[in-house]
Amino acid sequence: MKRDGFGSKLGIIAAAAGSAVGLGNIYRFPCELGNNGGGAFLIVYLLIVLGLGVPVMLSEFVIGRRTQKNPVGAFRMLRPKSGWPIIGYLGVICGLIILAFYSTVAGWTLEYIVKAVGDQFSGKDLSVIEQEFSDFHNLGWKNVLWQVVFIFLTAFVVFKGVADGIEKYSKILMPLLVLILIVLAIRSITLPGGTDGLSFLFKPDFSKITGSVVISALGQAFFSLSMGMGVLITYGSYIKKEDNLLSSSVSVVLADTLVAVLAGLVIFPAAFSFGVQPTAGMGLVFNTLPMIFNQMSGGYFFCIIFFVLLAVAALTSTISLLEVIVAYLVEELHINRRWATVVAAVASAIVGVFASLSLKNGSAFSIGGNSFFNCLDFVSSNILLPIGAFFIVLFVGWIMGKSEFFAEVTNEGKLKMSIKGIVFFIIKFLAPVAIAIIFVTGLF
Repeated sequence: MKRDGFGSKLGIIAAAAGSAVGLGNIYRFPCELGNNGGGAFLIVYLLIVLGLGVPVMLSEFVIGRRTQKNPVGAFRMLRPKSGWPIIGYLGVICGLIILAFYSTVAGWTLEYIVKAVGDQFSGKDLSVIEQEFSDFHNLGWKNVLWQVVFIFLTAFVVFKGVADGIEKYSKILMPLLVLILIVLAIRSITLPGGTDGLSFLFKPDFSKITGSVVISALGQAFFSLSMGMGVLITYGSYIKKEDNLLSSSVSVVLADTLVAVLAGLVIFPAAFSFGVQPTAGMGLVFNTLPMIFNQMSGGYFFCIIFFVLLAVAALTSTISLLEVIVAYLVEELHINRRWATVVAAVASAIVGVFASLSLKNGSAFSIGGNSFFNCLDFVSSNILLPIGAFFIVLFVGWIMGKSEFFAEVTNEGKLKMSIKGIVFFIIKFLAPVAIAIIFVTGLF
C-alpha cells in the first residue's frame, strides 16, 4: 500500500508551521520578549531561529525523508541493531506527554470562546476575572470535558490521514490564524497609546542584551519550533523526494516567527494603551486581555476573535503531536490508522484527565508538591525535548555524516546548495552546544 504524504509544498509549510505555531507563540513569546528587553530580545531571537533553528529543523527533516518512517522506524532503518531507536521512542513518549497537558490548556480556549460569546466579561474588573479563572480550575469536571472535546477535534483531523486530514485542514487553519492575528493587530495598533507598544517591540535597546537574554531566546526558539519531539521527523517522512528541504525549513521558521511577531503586535500596543505590563504569561491571556477587550470599542467581537485564534493555534499543534503517536502505531505495531488514532487519542485523554484534575486546589494528583500538570510540563520541556534535540543533531552530524546529509538535502545532487557546508558545521558543532546550554539552564 502506498504511504500517505503531503501533496504540495504549501501543505508541508502549513502543517510543519502549524506544529510549531501554538499557544507558546501567542502568550509565551510576548511574555519572554517583555521580560527580556523588548526589541533587543527580538533581534537576538531572529538571529537564533535563522542561524540555529533552520539547521536543527533541517536535521529532523533529513532523518524523516531519508527513511520515510516514523521516529522509531527512522533510527532503526538508518542504524539497525543499535541503541539509536531509543531517541525515536523518546519522541513518541514526549508527544504523548505534551499532548496530555497541552490539550488541557487548549480546552480552556473553548471555555473562553463560550464566555466571550456570552459576554461574560462585561463590567468585570481584573480581580473578578482572575477569581473566575481560579474557580474554573476548581471545577475539575469542566476542565476534563473541554480537554476531551479538544482531543476529539484533534483526532477528527488526524483520523482522515495526512493529505486529506492534516494537510487539508492545515492549509485552512494556518491562513485563518494569520488573518485573525492581522485583524487583531490592526485594532491594537490603532488604540490610543498603541505606538508605545510598537516602540517597545521594534526599537531595540542593545544595552539590555545579556547572557540571560540570549539563553531565554535560545529556549524560546528551540521549543517554539517543535524540535526534539519527533514531529518534524514524522512530517519530514511525508515530504516528497523532489522537494527542497532547506527552503522548506526556512519557510517554516519564517512562518512561525511571523506569527510570534504578529502576536506581539496584538498584545503590546493593547497592553501599553491600558497601562498593563505584558509579562503575566497565562494570566495575561486568560485574565488581563479579556479585561482590555472589555474596555475597548468593539471589544465584544475582538474578544471572541482572539479566543478563536487561540483555539486554532492550539489545534494546529495538537494535530502534529497526535500524528507522531499514530504514525508509530501504524508503522511499528501495524495497527489500522483509524484504530491507531482512537488508541492514541484515548491514551492522551486519560493522561490529560489527571493533568486537568491536578489543577484543583488540594488535588491528590501531585508529585513532590507539584501538580501532575506541572510535572508533565517540566519533564517534557526541560528534559525530554532538549535530550531529543541534542541526540538528533549528534546523530546527523556525527553518525550519518556529511556525505549522507549532503545527498539528502541536495536531492542526490540535483540541487545546488552553496551553504550546505556551513549548515552542516552548525549542526555538527554549534547546535549541540546550544542545546546543552538550554538543557542545563532548564534543569538548574
